[in-house]
Amino acid sequence: MPNILDIRRRIRSVINTRQITKAMKVVSAAKLRRAQDRALAARPYAQMLTNVLKSLVARAEIHDPETGEPKHPLLAQREEKNILLIVVTGDKGLAGAFNANITKAAAKFLDSKAGKNIDIEAVGRKGRDFLKRRFPAASVQTRSLADLDDSGEADPDRGERTAATQVTGEHVGVLNKVEFAQAAALAESVIRRYQREEIDAVYVVFNEFKSVIAQRLVVEQVLPIEKIGEPTIRQSEGMTEEEKKKAKEAAITAGVGMRSTDGAPEGSTEFGTAQVDYIYEQAPEDLFKSLLPKYVSIQIFRALLESVAAEHAARMTAMDSATSNATDMIDSLTLIMNRARQAKITKEIIEIVSGAAAM
Repeated sequence: MPNILDIRRRIRSVINTRQITKAMKVVSAAKLRRAQDRALAARPYAQMLTNVLKSLVARAEIHDPETGEPKHPLLAQREEKNILLIVVTGDKGLAGAFNANITKAAAKFLDSKAGKNIDIEAVGRKGRDFLKRRFPAASVQTRSLADLDDSGEADPDRGERTAATQVTGEHVGVLNKVEFAQAAALAESVIRRYQREEIDAVYVVFNEFKSVIAQRLVVEQVLPIEKIGEPTIRQSEGMTEEEKKKAKEAAITAGVGMRSTDGAPEGSTEFGTAQVDYIYEQAPEDLFKSLLPKYVSIQIFRALLESVAAEHAARMTAMDSATSNATDMIDSLTLIMNRARQAKITKEIIEIVSGAAAM
C-alpha cells in the first residue's frame, strides 16, 4: 500500500502542473485570436493583388506569341534538378504533434525528390534543430533574414555542395512577430536565385490554417507560378475527426470563435471578373514585372501567418488535453489516497480490537 504522505505530495504536484497548463491554454487562446485578426487583416490586400493579376492575365499576353516563352522569368517552368524547400515550424514546443507532423511531411517530401539537389531554408527553431541533425549545412554560411537586403545584388558564392540535400539557411525568432518585411526579404532572395536559374522550383511546407477545426498540413509550390490565385498543393494531410473534436472542445472552453480566415472579402472578386477593358498607365509586361514578386512575397507571408495561428491552436488544444488529464490523475490519486487511508484506519481498529480481546 503506497504511503499517504507521498500520494498527497504527488497530488499537490499534479495540481500545480494543472494550473500551469490551464494558464498556458489561456495565453495560447489570446495569441490565437490575435493571429486570426492578423490573418484577416492581411486578406483584403492579398485578394486584391490576386485579382489585379488575374485581370492582367485575362487582358494581356503573358507568353511571347512567336516563341511561346513566358514574358516573366517567374512563370518559366524548367525540369526540376535543383529544388528549394522552405520548412515552417515553431520556435517552441508544448504544442502536441504540431512540429513533429511538419518535419515528417518535410521528410516525406524529401524522399519523393530523391536524386535531386535540395536546399532547405528552415524557419523556426524546432525545424532547424531537426533538419541540422540529419542534413549538413551549406559550405558557406547563409545570411539570416535580418542580413538580407533588397538591393537586388547577387548573393555571395555559396561554395561547393556538401551533399545532395543541405541546409542553406535558418531563420529563428521571426515567428514571434511576423512582419511583411521579413517575408519579402526571404521572397526576394528566393526570386533572385530562381531568376539566375540556381533553383528550378520552390516549395513551402507549413500548416495551413483556416479555422480552429479546419487545418491541414500542406506542401505548396511557390515557384514556378502555374496559376495565379490558385495554390498548387503537392502534398496535404487534414485533421482527423478526433483531432477536430478536441480542437472544438478546447476552443469552446477557451472562448475562441470558429471564424474562418479563408475566402475573399465581399466585393473583392468583382475587379478581376468585370467584363470591361482597363487602360493601364504602364504596359502589362511592366506591371507583371512589378506585381509577380509581390505575389510571391504574399504567398510566403500567408504561410508564416497561418503557421503561427496553427501553432497557437495546436498548443491551446494540447494544453486543454493536459489539463483534462491532470484532473483525471488528481481524481485517481485522491481515490487511491482515500483507500489507503481507509485501509490504515481499518488496520488500526483491528489492532485495537485484537489487543483488547487478548487482555
